[in-house]
Amino acid sequence: MTEKFLKEKKFRSLVTGDDFTVPELVDLLNLASDIYREPNNFSNLCNGKVLGSLFFEPSTRTRLSFEAAMVRLGGSYINIPEPKGSSVMKGESLADTIRTVAAYADIIAMRHPLEGSAEVARQNSSVPFINAGDGGHQHPTQTLTDLLTIKETKHTLENLTIGLCGDLKFGRTVHSLVKTISKFPNNKFIFISPVELEIPEYIKMDLKKRNIEFVEVRNLEDIMDKLDILYMTRVQRERFFNEADYMRLKDTYILDNKKLENAKEDLIILHPLPRVNEIAVEVDKDPRAKYFEQVRFGMIVRMALILRLLEVR
Repeated sequence: MTEKFLKEKKFRSLVTGDDFTVPELVDLLNLASDIYREPNNFSNLCNGKVLGSLFFEPSTRTRLSFEAAMVRLGGSYINIPEPKGSSVMKGESLADTIRTVAAYADIIAMRHPLEGSAEVARQNSSVPFINAGDGGHQHPTQTLTDLLTIKETKHTLENLTIGLCGDLKFGRTVHSLVKTISKFPNNKFIFISPVELEIPEYIKMDLKKRNIEFVEVRNLEDIMDKLDILYMTRVQRERFFNEADYMRLKDTYILDNKKLENAKEDLIILHPLPRVNEIAVEVDKDPRAKYFEQVRFGMIVRMALILRLLEVR
């Protein structure tokens, strides 16, 4: 891809949370709220548009939400059923795959297991590109999902105490959420994890640099009464090189009704899903559990993102 081509690009892409300013995020979330309330007003805005859905890593919610979002906007999608069915198995580079799919599609969403792959895709795409997760690095559209869920349930994105619990080392959803919601005023964080799965040092250094309050704790029950939001995560087997380490850490935190006894009445419980056993099924009946509502909000906010990146008004 030539430098000339890169400089002449006239479209936007989303690879990290830094690609949108706070006012742009607010605008996007307001559009998503409009779609949530009046979906029929947006059902034909992408007629004739095609989404390239490229998932080189297993996914249920993210993949289906992107594809459903495009269909609900009146467009369509093309995808690779699985990586084994693509030319990647023949040795084709990611750059060439992106250039090829961009010839067929108007916008591309991609999940890839390698960190940095999304930036490679952005640089080689001739259409708007969306990062649907690159390794343990970033997952910006999950963050948009989280922000919309918080906005619609807490009615604010400011002055919140946010607890993030579980795998904070490898959890790209955690990294993206902290990076983005910390841009809104007066939010503070409580990181709950075992030593082995602590939040990465570069995130802590960034928070310190910006004078954003955070603490690290090991025990969930000790801080439950302080939380406005509890963001649970699973310990991700696919990120471990050592099976023994995974087995030792996988059940470190399990949220159940007893642990919620001292929680605020207006607490909201979020989870990017899939859930394994870190939230007991009994919690699903608690009105504070919002993780299945997150699923629908994920589709809605991706509809808004597609519209903005395609500049459909």
